[in-house]
Amino acid sequence: MSIVSSANLTVGKYLISPLIRIAEGGGYNASVSIRSGRGSGTHDRVLRLIGCFRTPETARRQALAEGIDYIRPRFGASGVLPLCTQGAE
Repeated sequence: MSIVSSANLTVGKYLISPLIRIAEGGGYNASVSIRSGRGSGTHDRVLRLIGCFRTPETARRQALAEGIDYIRPRFGASGVLPLCTQGAE
């Protein structure tokens, strides 16, 4: 499978990184990494999304949405996320 590059999203102390791959049967598969901490205190959770997406952009958007949904409960009852900034790697 070939990997399609995608931009990361920083939300507070979390780095959300979508990983998009070209599926063997056509379409795109998506995973998302949710990383927090630094150095030896780094924690990285990887979620693999089920299903195949028609475009890499659709796969990227869904991966980012799943990552945001995963960290949302960590921001208290309001669920309000801090200002998001995008960074490319």
